[in-house]
Formats: sequence, C-alpha cells, structure tokens
Amino acid sequence: MMGGGTMNISVFGMGYVGCVSAACLAQNGHHVIGVDVNVEKVKLLNQGISPVVEEDILDMIQLVSKTGALRAVSSAAEAILNTDISLVTVGTPSDNRGSLSTEYLRTVSQEIGRGLKEKDGQHIIVFRSTMVPGTTEDVLTPILEAESGKKCGRDFSVCYNPEFLREGSSIKDYYNPPFTIIGTPDVHVYQLLVNMYSHVNAHFEQSTIRVAEGLKYLCNVYHALKIGFANEVAAVMSEYGIDSQKVIEIFLRDTKLNVSAAYLRPGFAFGGSCLPKDLRAISAMAQDKGINIPIIANILPSNGFHLNRAVQKALAFKVKKIGLLGLAFKQGTDDLRESPGVTLAERLIGKGCELRIYDPWVDLARLTGANKAYIDKEIQHLEKLLTNDLEEVLAQSELLVLVHADVSSIHTILAHDKPLTILDLSGYTKLAAAKHIDYRGLCW
Repeated sequence: MMGGGTMNISVFGMGYVGCVSAACLAQNGHHVIGVDVNVEKVKLLNQGISPVVEEDILDMIQLVSKTGALRAVSSAAEAILNTDISLVTVGTPSDNRGSLSTEYLRTVSQEIGRGLKEKDGQHIIVFRSTMVPGTTEDVLTPILEAESGKKCGRDFSVCYNPEFLREGSSIKDYYNPPFTIIGTPDVHVYQLLVNMYSHVNAHFEQSTIRVAEGLKYLCNVYHALKIGFANEVAAVMSEYGIDSQKVIEIFLRDTKLNVSAAYLRPGFAFGGSCLPKDLRAISAMAQDKGINIPIIANILPSNGFHLNRAVQKALAFKVKKIGLLGLAFKQGTDDLRESPGVTLAERLIGKGCELRIYDPWVDLARLTGANKAYIDKEIQHLEKLLTNDLEEVLAQSELLVLVHADVSSIHTILAHDKPLTILDLSGYTKLAAAKHIDYRGLCW
C-alpha cells in the first residue's frame, strides 16, 4: 500500500541499521521483507533470531517474525516485486585510501534495478547508508536507470534518508532521533516517508538529496570533534592540577555560547585580541608538558587557510578596484588587533588592488594604545583608504567584499541603483535575491 496505513517495505542489508529498521517498521504494523546476500542471516531471521546483538532486538524480531510481519529473503527481485518502498542500509567501509567504498551500494543498486525492470508500477528507493555527497544522484541513480531501463522521477523515485542510530541504543534512537531528514525533490515521496515513520518522535525536514547526504557527514565529524576536543582539553588541564571533569561540567552549563548554535554558521575567519592569543597559549601549555593536542594546535592554521580562501576568491574576480566593508575583527567594535579584515586588506594591497574601506565603527583619530600600534604596523597610510561614505565605496568599486556590515549598510546596498558584484564573507545571503547584485558567497 502506498499512501499511509500498512505499507509493504523491503530493507536491504541486515546489519545493525537494517535489522533495527526492519524490526521497528514491522512492529509498527508494516509488512517488511529483509534482504541480505548472507544466507545464514536470512535463515536466522526466518527462525525469529536476530543476527545482531542489540538491546531489545532479540524479543522484537522473535515477535514480528512469529506474526509474519517480518520475513527475510536473499533475492532482490523477490523483495522489489512484493514491496513498494526499499530502504538500502548496506555498509560503506573505508577503502585503502580512507575514502568510502561504494562497492556494496553499487552491487545492491544493480540488483534493485534488475528487480525494477520486471515490476509494473511505482517504487521508492530510500538510501540510508553513509555516502559521499553526490553519490546518490551521480553514481547510484544512473545504475538504477541503466539496469531497469526506466527513468528516475517518472517510473521510480530515489531519495536519501540518513540514519542516526548508535549501536547499543539503536532502537531508542530509531524512535527518538534528533531529527529525520528526507532528501527528495518530490513532496509526495516526502509525505509517504513521513507516514511510514509515523511512530517516530522527531522533527521532519525535507531537503535536497545532497544536503541530506552532507548532513550525515557533518553530524558524525562534529561528534568526533567534540570527543577529541574534550579529551585534549582534559589532558592539558589534568597536567596543571585541574579537575578536568569539573571544568567540563561547568563548561557545559553555558548554553548561550559553548553548547549552542553560536559560532556554528559558515562565515569569515576569526580574529581579535582573545581567541588567537589563547589558542597559542594553550598550545604552549601543552608543549611545556609534552602533550600532543593536534586538534587544538591546528585550529589557528585552519583559520589561516580559511582566510586565504577569501583572498583567493577575491583575486579570482580579476578586478583592481575593491571595496571592503568591515575592518575591525567583528561588527560593533573598533578593535583591529589580529583582525582577519586587516589581513585580507594587506594581502589584497600586496597584490596590487586599490582598496576603499568602510567601517563605521573605526575612527582613526580615536584609536589608542595597542590597537593603534597594531594597525600602524600592519597598514601604512590607512587614512587614505578608509572612508565614512558608503555610497562612495559602492560607486567606485568593481567588487564589494563584505567582511561584516550593520543593518544600515545592508539597506544602503539593497537600495543602490546600479549593478554590484559582491563577495560575501559573513552570510548575508538575503542579498542574493536582489536583481542588481551579482552575489557570491565565500563557501556557500
């Protein structure tokens, strides 16, 4: 049945993800066929025995096997002909270079395609395996079309629905994921999968296939980063006689900055008088104690690479007259110390670009102390480059580079009556909709 209620679903790959998905879907009233090339797994499932060890899975599979809600086969064609939706959960292990191997995905796509060739009516293939973004559309869909002789979007549908199951708590995670994202351009397919997951307690989100593929990577890498960061910090703290568990406990109480969406948006490099200095300091602390902290030690180099990305993007326009909006290390301050905007300006000047700089918060006459000493050293004759007239910058620039801008500046840009080419370093994406703006983002 397609559209709600009881559905006929096949699940390819009876590993942890496949077994849990098949068992939970069967428990929720769907008719499920598990598919695996391993005949021993098929035999065990048909006897009501789980081929994997996972909390609560043994009783669940025994029950749904007994009621007939779940059965297993080794024939892809049989599964395709008797179901309407297929979930693909086969493994994507690392190859010798560290890249993900798509061998199993390619093989199962060939088998599904051959099954589709013999089938009348629509079918939905839902890839759940972790894969490099672009794999679904550029690799697997062409295989399905070639083997079936049919056309995706007309004769069958393909989407990507990443799983977020952790071994040891996968059944709980199945019913309570952080969110459920379904990568598909088809609203009808999206709604069918929402209905299929009607027992899942989660926010549902429709996206492109590539966004869904990328999200899976983003989540896994960030989880690994958090573990590595906590362990490196703990190693340094403990060597200095600090209770690392207590430090982290207090650290986690900050849900405004530390454990939040703050600083987790794509943008320009960081700078200022605190972050670079403190990163160098903790790296020196670790070095003094003979501790390797490669994650923390590589944050500043990573920041430098990102800044260079902006320089190369600006130079790629091959123009001479560039307007720079924002010079201080962030909006709302005149602090120029270790500002990425200053470094960007230096690099562009060094490449022969003619700059006009606008930053309403920077008044050279009011700069004092270390702030004044820093900018006097970094950019000579800044007074000749800096202006308080944004319209002048817009009128004279072949390229406008947005380091940061206040609301008033954005309004002025939107109201400008002549064409503008903009390189946005800080995520002012609403500018892309303006007809007079040729908009480019730094990495979006």
